[in-house]
Amino acid sequence: MKTPVDQDRLPTLFVPHGAPTFALQPGEAGEALVEYARRIGRPKAVLIVSAHWDTPIPTFGIVPRPETLHDFYGFPQQLYSIRYPAPGAVPLAMEARGLLEESGFEVALDPQRGLDHGAWIPLRLMYPDATVPVLTLSVQSHLGPAHHYRVGQALAPLRDAGVLVVGSGNLTHNLSHFHQLRGADSAPEYVTAFQHWVHDHLQSGDIPSLLGYRHLAPGAMQAHPTDEHLLPFYVALGAAGTEFETEAVYSGVTFNMLAMDSYAFWPVNHPNQGAHHV
Repeated sequence: MKTPVDQDRLPTLFVPHGAPTFALQPGEAGEALVEYARRIGRPKAVLIVSAHWDTPIPTFGIVPRPETLHDFYGFPQQLYSIRYPAPGAVPLAMEARGLLEESGFEVALDPQRGLDHGAWIPLRLMYPDATVPVLTLSVQSHLGPAHHYRVGQALAPLRDAGVLVVGSGNLTHNLSHFHQLRGADSAPEYVTAFQHWVHDHLQSGDIPSLLGYRHLAPGAMQAHPTDEHLLPFYVALGAAGTEFETEAVYSGVTFNMLAMDSYAFWPVNHPNQGAHHV
């Protein structure tokens, strides 16, 4: 089989980054990312959108060697010694900025931003040797799903050039329920209902409903009291283009409240299609 950079286009991905302990205990969700990265091969670069970098306008990190940010507290000391020394992708940032500006977006560049845990945790699982260049892109939590979908649409040409566009968040994310649900027998109904609703609307290709999830999806406000952890999903979805099929990479829940679902969006009739479609 040809490697993805020899094929017409790559998929785009929505991946979980979980709690920071996901880096130490990846479990089945992490194993699924490892296997999927192995399956699609090494891209020329990764553009990753993390829920943990929020700025007023779309902003790219332009650091030749991004620092590994430990943007959390109260976790095992082992986590703070982890480094992910992937190279930056400054030339790619210039190309991506041009694509967004051509689509009418105001864009900023940040010469200091490192890799937050929303970026380095999944990438460390997928590309542990840290040799794939990484470009980071922020979210704008005040602008909602439609804005992020349009950002993804503008970035879609990068996929044709061997760049893997990755949105990193979580399909459900309500940290106020973390302690409340610890030790529960199962996830609450809103978690599974929201998972199933997203799955079904991806299957039917109902983009308008997905964009309006806060008003339409069961348990939406419980699944996402604020929606920054779902916004990277829309960048990945938009970057997939108008003709795509969805592949369910993994579905599961950790801590009874954090959905760890991951999805790949493939161009229609791509040679890597065929397994585990929703």
